Amino acid sequence: MALFDDVRQVDAGVLNIGYVDAGPPDGDAVVLLHGWPYDIHSFVDVVPLLTDAGYRVVVPYLRGYGTTRFRSGDAMRNGQPSAMALDVVALMDALGIDAAKLAGFDWGARTADIVAALWPERCRGLVSVSGYLIDSQEAGRTPLPPKAEIAWWYQFYFSTDRGREGYDRNRYDFAKLIWRTASPQWTFDDATFDRSAAAFDNPDHVDIVIHNYRWRLALAPGETQYDELESRLAGKPKITVPAITLEGDANGAPHLDPSVYGKQFAGPYEHRAIGGGVGHNLPQEAPQAFADAVRQV
Repeated sequence: MALFDDVRQVDAGVLNIGYVDAGPPDGDAVVLLHGWPYDIHSFVDVVPLLTDAGYRVVVPYLRGYGTTRFRSGDAMRNGQPSAMALDVVALMDALGIDAAKLAGFDWGARTADIVAALWPERCRGLVSVSGYLIDSQEAGRTPLPPKAEIAWWYQFYFSTDRGREGYDRNRYDFAKLIWRTASPQWTFDDATFDRSAAAFDNPDHVDIVIHNYRWRLALAPGETQYDELESRLAGKPKITVPAITLEGDANGAPHLDPSVYGKQFAGPYEHRAIGGGVGHNLPQEAPQAFADAVRQV
């Protein structure tokens, strides 16, 4: 089973980020961003497809995962979206990458969307699973229809002290349940899950996850230095860079139809439906389709 066994570390912004850096150093850069509860190994089969095509591929652990750590013990363990987007910009700065293609799913897709929207000069192209995921606390306050609300059961669970403690005690069983729910036709084995689950041993993991979901419901404050960015994101800025959105035909996680979000892409844009029982973790379940989109965007 493939394993990323050359994880490097670099100081970038408020973090010391663990990341994989593969392919020719002078190749066009691609940054791949994972989601919750996954890790860099979602891209383990995508990376060689891109490096073989001549790309330099950077795959970081998000804050709260793997070997990524806060540089200060006093830093707020903040999971708000604008902070995670700035992590990517800081990483690119630290690695001397002026602009890159950005691609991701789940939290990673949202992060890539934000960078593309707010700093388009840093993004040569965007691949986003489940489309336009930029949102705001104000939108999070608005109740959804019951059928939609029930799909977010874990978000409400995390809003309680019981939920925080339950996630901390059972993070591996919890993650496995999410994997199975979000990708009901993906027959991953224990070794595949365990390879990614090791990333949840990060000492900041629970704090980041809980804050992320509580912040979305306006149940936890963010940090004031991100207020201006969050205000801009609340206006749902258009994405002007070339973009491809992807959706698996068996995605069991909450997601919108592309007809709802397509208007948010104001540049060259294409949506691709990926068949064959592909769920939420699209790059790991359909690496060829994901890599093709990255190359072609």
